[in-house]
Amino acid sequence: MIDVQVTNRQTRHKIDKKLLSSAVRKVLALGEIKSAEISVAVVDGDEMHQLNRQYLQHDYTTDCLSFVLDFEDDHLEGEVIVSADYAAQESLQYGWRMEDELLLYVIHASLHLIGHDDHEESDIAKMREAEKQILAQFGLERR
Repeated sequence: MIDVQVTNRQTRHKIDKKLLSSAVRKVLALGEIKSAEISVAVVDGDEMHQLNRQYLQHDYTTDCLSFVLDFEDDHLEGEVIVSADYAAQESLQYGWRMEDELLLYVIHASLHLIGHDDHEESDIAKMREAEKQILAQFGLERR
């Protein structure tokens, strides 16, 4: 069973919770994860800055955070946190909607939950390909 809960903890931007939940489900399917409980929190820039400092000791805001809480007996529990403010700012540079940028963040963070990494060039290429594959399922292409 897959359970995805999306919580909107910011008020500046309209959020499509069903779309974000669907993105998580598509990533889990890609990773052949059949049992999971995933929470997605959409936050503002200030909260993201605070969380990034609290959990990673990085004193700046960021696009997304992800945490594997438990992964035992083929059951994944994880948390994804994405910044709507960051997505709004970055979307202007890439020429697409804030909603599309936020969707990319949810996909990216969810890929981390299933084991993708983006520290080495070869890993980055694999992650970008997986992002591209999931975005295509929504009729989107990364710019």
